[in-house]
Amino acid sequence: MDPVIVVDAADIQPVSTESLRGPLHAPPTLTGSERHHVFVSYSSTDNQWTHSIINQLESRRLQVCYHERDFTPGRTVLENMSECIQESQKVLLVLSQEFVRSRWCLLEANMSLFRDCLERKPIIPVLLEPDVPIPLHLCHLTYLDASDPGFMKKLLKVLYTPNQQLQSSTVVPFQPPSIYNGKALQPLVAVNEEELNKWNPGHFNDMNVPDQLRLIIEDQEKYKQAIRIINRVAENQLIMCFFGNGVLLTLFLLFVNSVVAFTSIVIYAFVYDSSLHVSIGLQVIGILNVIMVGIGFLIYAIMWKKDQTKNNLRAMQKAAGEANIILSEEKLLIGCMSNSKLSLVYVFLDGCKQEFAETFSEDGNAENMFKKALRYFSSGYACCLTKRHFPFSLGSSGGHLEGGVCFCQYVSQQLRTEQWE
Repeated sequence: MDPVIVVDAADIQPVSTESLRGPLHAPPTLTGSERHHVFVSYSSTDNQWTHSIINQLESRRLQVCYHERDFTPGRTVLENMSECIQESQKVLLVLSQEFVRSRWCLLEANMSLFRDCLERKPIIPVLLEPDVPIPLHLCHLTYLDASDPGFMKKLLKVLYTPNQQLQSSTVVPFQPPSIYNGKALQPLVAVNEEELNKWNPGHFNDMNVPDQLRLIIEDQEKYKQAIRIINRVAENQLIMCFFGNGVLLTLFLLFVNSVVAFTSIVIYAFVYDSSLHVSIGLQVIGILNVIMVGIGFLIYAIMWKKDQTKNNLRAMQKAAGEANIILSEEKLLIGCMSNSKLSLVYVFLDGCKQEFAETFSEDGNAENMFKKALRYFSSGYACCLTKRHFPFSLGSSGGHLEGGVCFCQYVSQQLRTEQWE
């Protein structure tokens, strides 16, 4: 299979708009079966911005192909996409939040990569919005930023450059899947995010696997099982934890109050030898106990609200570690960023697992130790990869993750500051 041509924006020298209209910057000649200079793949929600760009391109003598106008009625979407990409010199992907969520747009992106591998068509990804979760199969492409003041100049420069010139100057060979190692994927947001209190755990959709992950996960039941493990934190602990600990605190306060009050009454009755005072004292104890119940629950509610945010986040992080024992087999790790957001990272752990096997080979406990490391450290590791920040100096990596800190290095660093439970 031929290499993918990746257009690197850094290699594109800005030129004036006037010079692009000159004879030296005419659109490339369409040859053979080519009918279009560029096929534009975009989401219908980005219609206004995309059509503005299309109008500018067509005003500069570029033949543009897009689905709303150029798909043939009566043919399937797949047939239309295949033919349009086949007949275009280049492929322009308008990446937005909606594009990533759209199955058809992802399918177009996949098909363009497939055609590109066969016919060496340059792919030009345009990042329309900040923080767009780039689909895994597009992560290795260098994109143009739509907010860049020189965006149109750079785009025109690429489109006006014949493919054979791009091949000789800006070709990046297609690499095996390891190129994605350590890359963050689309985050998962709690389905109850809008009404979620900061001290409560979020609940995540465990029914459907997101479209982006369908390209990666072979056994989708593993994903659902992993999400259910995290959701158990929200299902199991809130009410019982509050009332259970609240009752214990209140009973303790009642016991202390009763002992002090009863002792005082006994002493008073002994000194003054009055049974009437004893009777009144017992009634007072009852009233005080009722008051203490209210005070006890009030004090605990304030303490619980303050501490539960941290407690639930710890519980979710530990649950994410349990889930990662399952997901690591699918080359995925979940990081618990907050009570309402999970980060997903695509990462190979084969080298790290082998490191554990060699380290604990004499004990015969390597697999259990690796699972224990996943349980306690994998969520934090996934968060660090997502944020591209580690709480220690990276130095020269030299680990199993090229250009970053591998899992066993992270565990080693954490063990220097934390106690292995």
